[in-house]
Amino acid sequence: MKLLFDQNISFRVVRKIIHEFPSAISVWDVGLYEEDDIPIWKYAKENDYTIVTQDTDFDDMYNLWGHPPKIIMIKTGNVSNVDLAKLLISRKERIERFVDNTDVHSVGRLEINHIEVI
Repeated sequence: MKLLFDQNISFRVVRKIIHEFPSAISVWDVGLYEEDDIPIWKYAKENDYTIVTQDTDFDDMYNLWGHPPKIIMIKTGNVSNVDLAKLLISRKERIERFVDNTDVHSVGRLEINHIEVI
């Protein structure tokens, strides 16, 4: 399960979840940190990554072009890196099912919108 974290989510979150999501990377890791959204979208599509973001521009691109790449929208508001990492780990099974679903008619967008008590 390949996750590409957009620049609006700290690379520190990726470091905190890497034991649960070993193929997760940040745009920092692939030299896309200062790029606009379109090169990130293209990179994810060409390299079979799911984009993890808080950026609604990716929602717009998904609504326009569909998937791939798939999009995981984080809609938690301002939370700490630790809390975001805990949230992602707590949702690992749901994220895996979403990413691994290869049905072309499946939804290509998953929204994570609140923190549960862990």
